[in-house]
Amino acid sequence: MKDFFELAANRYSVRKYKTQPVEAEKMAKILEAGRIAPTAHNNQPQRIKVITEAADLEKMDYSTRCRFGAPAALLVCYDKDVAWERPFDGAKSGEVDVSIVVTQMMLQAHDLGLGTCWVMYFDPAKTSEAFALPENIVPVAFLPLGYPAEEAEPSPSHANRFPLDELLL
Repeated sequence: MKDFFELAANRYSVRKYKTQPVEAEKMAKILEAGRIAPTAHNNQPQRIKVITEAADLEKMDYSTRCRFGAPAALLVCYDKDVAWERPFDGAKSGEVDVSIVVTQMMLQAHDLGLGTCWVMYFDPAKTSEAFALPENIVPVAFLPLGYPAEEAEPSPSHANRFPLDELLL
C-alpha cells in the first residue's frame, strides 16, 4: 500500500498523454472514488459525464483547448437542485462537493498509474450546449485522463509551495 503523503506529493497535472485507452476497470475505480467522496449533508449532487467516444471528445475540444491529447476525460458537474444550501446565506455546496469528488478521482487515477489535469478553463455555456446539459446541471471541471506521455513532466512551478507558516492564520 502506498503512503498517502507520497501519493499526494507526487501527483501532478499531466498535459501530454499517450493515445492508449483507459481500461474499463480502471475507469470504474476512478468513478467509484468519486462516488464515495464526502459531500455536504451527503446530498451527492455530483453528476459525471464519461468522455471516451470521438464525438464527445470533439465536444470537449469545442468547449476547451485543454484536453492535452487525453484519450478520455470526465466532465464533472453538480445538480443545483440537489446540492445542499447553507441556511445563513443560501450558498450552494455544489462547487465544494465537486472539488472533493475530483480530488479523490485524481488521486485514485494517479494511484492506478494514470495522469489527470484539473481543467477549469472552459466556457460553461458552450459546454452546457455541446453536452445538452439540463438547466439544473452546472459544469465545474473537465478532468482529462490517460497514461502520461513519456515526455510528460510536472510544470516548473509544481514543487513551489509557500512555507506552512505563511498559510496559517
